[in-house]
Amino acid sequence: MARRKTILATNEIYHVYNRGVEKRQIFLNKRDYGRFLELIQYYRFLDCPVKFSSFTRLGTEDKAYIFKNLQMTSKYLVEIHAFCLMPNHIHLLLKQLEDKGISKFMAKITNGFSHYFNTRHERVGHLFQGNFGAVRIESDEQHIHVSRYIHLNPVSSYLTEIANLEKYEYSSYPEYLGKKGGFCNTTPIQSRFKNQEEYRKFVHDQADYARKLEDIKHLALE
Repeated sequence: MARRKTILATNEIYHVYNRGVEKRQIFLNKRDYGRFLELIQYYRFLDCPVKFSSFTRLGTEDKAYIFKNLQMTSKYLVEIHAFCLMPNHIHLLLKQLEDKGISKFMAKITNGFSHYFNTRHERVGHLFQGNFGAVRIESDEQHIHVSRYIHLNPVSSYLTEIANLEKYEYSSYPEYLGKKGGFCNTTPIQSRFKNQEEYRKFVHDQADYARKLEDIKHLALE
């Protein structure tokens, strides 16, 4: 396995991403997306008492007890600032809170999802393309611009129009606009804007440019 070039330091923020092996789709339906989101929400905690596959087999009351206990007593491996799930790749904006927290978190969610996906869709072998990528966020400006890049992925890839972006279910963007609850810590980014509408404008203003960049990339690959 290739050695990681980027050192993942505690209390630093990183743009983390990975894609399906051979660029294949890793989410085929709503259930797949939902499973991955549940894995993210569960494995951000340091002291998960059981594997997620065992957690899913518990009754409603037992699940609620475990989750409440984790929220009250457990430390976090990572703090999630933003995310977007695309049909064949993922983007996460993560702050590492424990030593090797991002690596542990990513291993748990990708291994857990790969096992689920292969079982459900009757396949074998690797699902993700090797090591995840990670780029350290070096400034407040970079932090907010990367959040915008992540949230614009469904638009730049022509999955949805900018007018409907807040309805894209598999992103933290609706959470930033107060359209739904979630598990992200949106404060570090939202605190740099007067209100949710100002952040919406910040994202929308870049939509056309993001699509132009995506078009150029496609032409280059051809």
